[in-house]
Amino acid sequence: MFPGRFDYAAAASVEEAVACLEAHAGADVKVLAGGQSLIPLMRLRFARPDYLVDINRVEALRFLRLEAGGLRIGALTREAELKADPAVRRAFPILHDATRVIADPVVRNLATVGGNLAHGDPANDHPAVMVALEASILARGSGGERGIPAAEFFLDLFATALEPTEILTEIRVPDQPPGSGAAYVKFERQAGDFAIAAAAARVTVTGGAVTGARLVYTNVGSTPVRVERAEEIVTGRPLTERDARAAGVAAAQALDLADDLRGPAAYKRRVVVAVTERALRLAHARATGKPAA
Repeated sequence: MFPGRFDYAAAASVEEAVACLEAHAGADVKVLAGGQSLIPLMRLRFARPDYLVDINRVEALRFLRLEAGGLRIGALTREAELKADPAVRRAFPILHDATRVIADPVVRNLATVGGNLAHGDPANDHPAVMVALEASILARGSGGERGIPAAEFFLDLFATALEPTEILTEIRVPDQPPGSGAAYVKFERQAGDFAIAAAAARVTVTGGAVTGARLVYTNVGSTPVRVERAEEIVTGRPLTERDARAAGVAAAQALDLADDLRGPAAYKRRVVVAVTERALRLAHARATGKPAA
């Protein structure tokens, strides 16, 4: 199928993109970055915007910088660029875990990190990872720039905290606490598919005991879902296989899973247990510098 009719503007700067959004306030306006989610929806006419603002010419949004304090990711950074950067992989291996399982090489060469987040799809891989890492998402509008904690950015299915006249400009991932490790484990029907379920885990280990943990899940609700009860199970003691499994069971029980084309709820619960165990073991190994059990 072909998209419906729409007006189009190619912005050369962030300011021009914001001005375009403001000029068409009240209309159905979409921002085009990589287009790997938006264009298929438009072709199927699930999305029928009146106006499309293309930001691919905004060079100021293309950057990937490791600095004192953490990692800065420009909104137009391609998934393939994030995946391929060796310094980022050393500092934040969880980001490599996520980018390498996003779709296929063709999509990763075009899709952007900012677009992945702004789309607000709970089946996308970056949202849970950014919540686990306590990242901030920067948005720019006519009133200036503001930072939004990733945990507060995703409001509902395909709904985010971005205002209609704002664009996502940058993602900031802070340095993790000393003794921390993080991992993302995804279970899918076939390579490149959306997850049946996936887990982003971060643990901090001090004196052999887990002193902090975050567990956030992909494609188990209308937003990425953090399960604090599962985190509590592994906190305050050395991580054991038994505790990792118990955390997975607790997460599976806490999540509101439903039957769908990816499988019955009972099957998804088993998947949640498995990805939790694996993500925790890998995150712990990265935190301690030991091989994963």
